[in-house]
Parts: sequence; structure tokens; C-alpha cells
Amino acid sequence: MAARRSWVRREKGGFWVALAAAFFYPIVVATGRIRYEGRERVPAQGGALLVANHISYLDPVHTAVFVHRSRRVPRFLAKHSLWKVPVLGRILAGSGQIPVYRDSADAQRSLGAGTQALQDGKIVVIYPEGTITRDPEGWPMLSRTGMARLALTSDVPVIPMVHWGTREVYDHYNKRFRPLPRTTITVRTGDPVDLSAYRGRPIDAVLLREVTDLVMGRVRDLLAEVRGEQAPVEFFRRGDAA
Repeated sequence: MAARRSWVRREKGGFWVALAAAFFYPIVVATGRIRYEGRERVPAQGGALLVANHISYLDPVHTAVFVHRSRRVPRFLAKHSLWKVPVLGRILAGSGQIPVYRDSADAQRSLGAGTQALQDGKIVVIYPEGTITRDPEGWPMLSRTGMARLALTSDVPVIPMVHWGTREVYDHYNKRFRPLPRTTITVRTGDPVDLSAYRGRPIDAVLLREVTDLVMGRVRDLLAEVRGEQAPVEFFRRGDAA
């Protein structure tokens, strides 16, 4: 499949995507030994929702390069405050990223923009935890349900994705940046989650929570495979932090 994929035409991203790539690829090379696994699971054409864990601010850089190496252009759902950062905000706007307005009247607009991107055949990336995990062991936290709404209102593959090793390089909560010695950074996708049993049901809070926990359970299990460890049974809750 990988050999056939090399002949697929690259999705056009334009100037701002090319500019972001010029910055991101050197960062990826400089911050670790990369191991990207499962790029063939990113559809060569059409929409897909990539659902990822979040352990470091380096994660989006590696996600972007992973998707770009798959010959697609990622559209991230990211907190709207990033659009206020000089240069970065212009790149985000120019490359078609999607600002997320939480706890406001604009929150539905963010989900609407994400749904439209999926229906337009784009690759949309979401970190449902909403921020870097507070779990001291790096496992996923209990996640927000906006991801489930995107998944249920768009008939596209929902693909679990994990990062591991990025927190060893940049640990935001402990204010530690350690590019040496070089760490192996793994990004892996799993098989799409079958949501056929949930589609067509009335979308309410109970269904959204059920689907969110199902998909994030697959993310957690995939992370356990990468780590070679047993995953916890329960999701970490923000209130559990010491």
C-alpha cells in the first residue's frame, strides 16, 4: 500500500502550508529520532478525523509532519488564542486551521467549521483532551465531547492517533526542554473506529459521552501498545491532579 501511495498526487496546501513545513520539518529532525507508523491509514483522498492524545506542545508539529508526509494537509482544531500570536496566527489563518472558542457562543461555530472541512474532504486533527494531559504518567484524560459530535455528523473514517516521546523532549508543566540525548519520538495511527452502531441515533449528552470514551479508549489502547505497558482502566480527571 505504501508503494502505491507514493504515486498519489499530493494535496495542495499553498504558500502558508509550505511555509509551515519549512519550519516544522527542521524542528522534527532536531528534537528526536522519529518513528512514524501507520501513515498508510491516512486516506489518500477524502475526509478523515484524526483523534490524538496530547502530552507536549511538540505534538502538533509531529502530527503536521506525519500528515504532510502522507501527502495530505492537516486542519487542526486549536484554541483561538493562538491566532493572536504574531506570525503563527497568520500561518494558522493562511493554512486553513480552525479556531476553537470554548465556553462561548462561538463554540458551535468551531464545530460547524470542523464538520464542513470533513465534508469538503479534508483531514481534520483534534486533541479531545483540550490541553496537555495532567496525568503524571502521561495517559489520556477524560475528554471533551466535541470530537464525538464531529464524528457522528460526518460520515468519514475516525482514526486514533498517539504520540509518545515528545514529553521527554519538552515537558511544559515542568518547564523542561531536553533535546539531548536524542529521544525516540513515536507517532502511530490505528485502524478506524467502527461507529456504525451509533450513527442514526439521536445525538444527546449520553451518546456523545459514550462515543467519546469509546474513541479515546482506542487511543489509550494504542498508546499502551506503543509504550509496551498496561493502560489504566479509568481516564484521569483534572480534579485528580495533586
